[in-house]
Amino acid sequence: MISAQQLKGTGVALVTPFNEHKQVDHEALTKLVNFVNEGGVNFLVALGTTAETATLNDKERLEVVKTIKKANNSRVPIVMGMGGNNTSQLTDTINKTDFDGIDAILSVTPFYNKPTQKGLYQHYKTIAEASPVPIILYNVPSRTGCNLDASTCLQLANDFDNIIAVKEASGDLLQVMDIIKHKPDDFVVLSGDDALTLPILGLGGDGVISVVANGYPKAFSQMVQAAHNDNYIKARRLHYGLTDIIKNLFIESNPAGIKAILEMREIIDNQLRLPLVPLTEQTYDTLKAQFKAFQAEFWNAF
Repeated sequence: MISAQQLKGTGVALVTPFNEHKQVDHEALTKLVNFVNEGGVNFLVALGTTAETATLNDKERLEVVKTIKKANNSRVPIVMGMGGNNTSQLTDTINKTDFDGIDAILSVTPFYNKPTQKGLYQHYKTIAEASPVPIILYNVPSRTGCNLDASTCLQLANDFDNIIAVKEASGDLLQVMDIIKHKPDDFVVLSGDDALTLPILGLGGDGVISVVANGYPKAFSQMVQAAHNDNYIKARRLHYGLTDIIKNLFIESNPAGIKAILEMREIIDNQLRLPLVPLTEQTYDTLKAQFKAFQAEFWNAF
């Protein structure tokens, strides 16, 4: 079973490439897995928000995971997104899932229902008792409509051995600091915001589950590693080299921005499924200029 230490560093929330017919492009997905692995990421995340998982049917989800596992070839751990707002149904799905080749699950807080902290605790307690693999809590209030408070996160971390990490995307650094300050020694705190990764690492965080690492795996991984090595001169240079790009990745919708970057890299087609659409021409042109500028500045390294 995977240890929490194996989830430190850079995880990448893989996109799901589509072809012009809006079908999953498994060849492009294989190319992407190889690209990010060669860039030095520490683990892969399949079927997260960035994967447009909400638009995939059950068969497609299985096929996406199968392709990622095959392309990865056991090089790094694989985390699979598995969350929902129906606790009973989610537990049933966990019980029916083949976790062969899956090292952990990333489970988002229930969305739309707006549960209390007691409800959130009971939800994750039920999942923890059912899951045969470790669990990463995923707190992203901007999408779910509820916040997993630091006290609830810490209670879960202390009460369940298989709850080993949290992806914190609340944007609340005070909350992140509370978790880092009081967490068990073997509990991992991962940034869920690319732009806040370096500040969170500086506060004692352990890593990130990143969107931008799809397109910049080497640069972002080296930024995270430099921070771990207390080389903040290098870390800041890479951080500020990417901040304008990161801002524009999310100015419309995710993963429209990162899919545009990956098209510029000739790894995937710039295709999304409704209700998401590609970037507007203005945002695309801005990103393209920033893409070229980054390549020019760091051409000999990235």
